[in-house]
Amino acid sequence: MSETLLTSPLHERHLLHGAKFAEFAGWNMPLQYASGVLAEHQAVRTRVGAFDVSHLGKIWVTGPGAAGFVNRCLANDLDRIGAGGAQYTLCLDESGGVVDDLIAYRFSDDEVFLIPNAANTAEVARRLSGAAPEGIEVRDVHRGFAVIAVQGPDSPGILEYLGLPHDHGYMTFREHLVNTADVIVCRSGYTGETGFELVVPNEAAVDLWDGILVAGASPCGLGARDTLRLEMGYPLHGQDLSRDITPVQARLNWAIGWDKPEFWGKEALEAERAAGPKRKLWGLEATGKGVPRAHMAVMDGDEIVGETTSGTHAPSLKKGVALALLDAGYKPGAELELDVRGRRLPIRVVKPPFTKATPK
Repeated sequence: MSETLLTSPLHERHLLHGAKFAEFAGWNMPLQYASGVLAEHQAVRTRVGAFDVSHLGKIWVTGPGAAGFVNRCLANDLDRIGAGGAQYTLCLDESGGVVDDLIAYRFSDDEVFLIPNAANTAEVARRLSGAAPEGIEVRDVHRGFAVIAVQGPDSPGILEYLGLPHDHGYMTFREHLVNTADVIVCRSGYTGETGFELVVPNEAAVDLWDGILVAGASPCGLGARDTLRLEMGYPLHGQDLSRDITPVQARLNWAIGWDKPEFWGKEALEAERAAGPKRKLWGLEATGKGVPRAHMAVMDGDEIVGETTSGTHAPSLKKGVALALLDAGYKPGAELELDVRGRRLPIRVVKPPFTKATPK
């Protein structure tokens, strides 16, 4: 493992718990623990698990009218939420391609906190800094905070045990003082289950992590996080979203503020929406034995009609599932095949999610 990889403030704890590590966007992060991906996946679906996702980015945008500035840049309409609200949004380029998908926390009209993906944090910060008017400050604080995701139907009980807020609505956040550390508690996550994402200063991260595990959460690695998100059909940037895969193609029209006067990439996106995309992102369920992976050809007879972008064995369903970009004429219900190293795997086109999760 390269010595240049960044590590989480919780790295020593992961070593103590016997984690196996892998590189994620320049960070050395836990892939799984001794229990294994399947057990960790099951813990989140049935009880509660804790993930270290400190590799995710953190950016403060502050100053008079900061929320309005962010709203003129990012794709979703930040005015749909008020102070204390969180929103899934997109940073697009001029062609409508996705530079990153991220979460925006609206603290006030003058303060917005952004959580981009690890690999894209510097680029999102660069684009915002370059566009910021006088008086607006964009600060990349990627290395200053840990992020812990507590996910699963029993997650509210974990937070209650720790004295943290736990009864606020989905995609809202609260701040809570733990000793001298200000912890942001957001009702959000990437698993489809009831859950929370906790943003905590580095110096308070170990104590919070220890408390979460003492309260009964199972430590989970990013391998299980991937199988969980795929069962819900949640896109992963760099695979299901990219500069070459627009939100119109990925069926993310709901995350676009179409009625806003401006956002980056609006003109290109409106043109694609009006013309109709040439391909769309749908789910695939294997109807035979086999595991879909990314970059497999989707076949209709002898014709290639698409390509998988993500794929895995879905532990909750005990079958293979995938996301795939298909030619625009294909819709849920279509019966197709995957080319799995020369073998044909029968599949059915479906609309995600692939499985039901606990209510929000």
